Amino acid sequence: MIYKYILKPAAFLFDPEKAHHLGTSFFKIINKIPLLNILVEASLKKEDARLETEFLGLKFSNPVGLAAGFDKDGKYYDTMSSLGFGFIEIGTVTPKPQDGNPKQRLFRLPKDRGIINRMGFNNEGVDALVIRLKNRRKSNIIIGGNIGKNKVTPNEDAVLDYEICFEKLFPYVDYFVVNVSSPNTPNLRSLQDKEPLTKLLRHVISLKANKKKQKPVLLKIAPDLTDGQLDDILEILKSENVDGIIATNTTISRDNLKTSDDTVKKIGNGGLSGLPLQKRSLEVVKYLRNKNANIPIIGVGGISEPQHAIEMLNAGANLIQVYSGLIYQGPSFIKKIKKAILANL
Repeated sequence: MIYKYILKPAAFLFDPEKAHHLGTSFFKIINKIPLLNILVEASLKKEDARLETEFLGLKFSNPVGLAAGFDKDGKYYDTMSSLGFGFIEIGTVTPKPQDGNPKQRLFRLPKDRGIINRMGFNNEGVDALVIRLKNRRKSNIIIGGNIGKNKVTPNEDAVLDYEICFEKLFPYVDYFVVNVSSPNTPNLRSLQDKEPLTKLLRHVISLKANKKKQKPVLLKIAPDLTDGQLDDILEILKSENVDGIIATNTTISRDNLKTSDDTVKKIGNGGLSGLPLQKRSLEVVKYLRNKNANIPIIGVGGISEPQHAIEMLNAGANLIQVYSGLIYQGPSFIKKIKKAILANL
């Protein structure tokens, strides 16, 4: 109630990117005050053993994760773990720091409970992220590393960017996500084509094979792929021994929005997330599961109500992730999802 009637209206007075930084800073301060942190965790983090989930050799306290993009630089994983997530995915991180696209680059669509972003992999670079993860003291939450390429790196050299991120992050994350599906880095999505994707994944998996300790590698895909493209990806994942798939990233579609066409046109390019993506991301997960009964899937995209989480799990996702739904629903959203999952066991 506090979030719905006080914090959210106040946050929505600010530019979305500014509100994001203010909100995370606010919760970070709370996290550092022992009494307040105890109260927050007592209210939001309570776990139930029935929610424990085994996935790719890892044990998750619950199947609800924070999607990549919220904590690009590993600054907030301790803070966000206090809200009751079972795992947190950080990034997308690139080898070199980059500013991303010019501001304004993040937009709310309140009528649709959606968000459009064209952030462009803004991050402080993998070395800065490694320093933060090295200093990790408090939280033992499972952390995934979402890796990408720098904007200035041509696609033919992209393999090296992913290698740099993989090697530097390997000691500090629990699983990896190869991100070739953001619509906000020029030509990145063309790496989803059969030949370049096979080359990239083959190389990353070869790096993994040389490690004494094996860590899962997953591929994050776009929701805008055709069934034929999804079939190709499933074939590649099998042939290259990729551990699983994350479906889906943001969409470039603008179909069936309640927001006026003029407003959408003024916003311009970017990936759409939130409620408008829910139907398509669910379709993709169902398609993947029907095609391959055994492939590990993390379902993400448009989970805006607890029931959407149930639908995603029933469609075949092993775990789920949220982001935009958290912005519109507030910190108690994770607790509500876990409650719904328990009620539907």
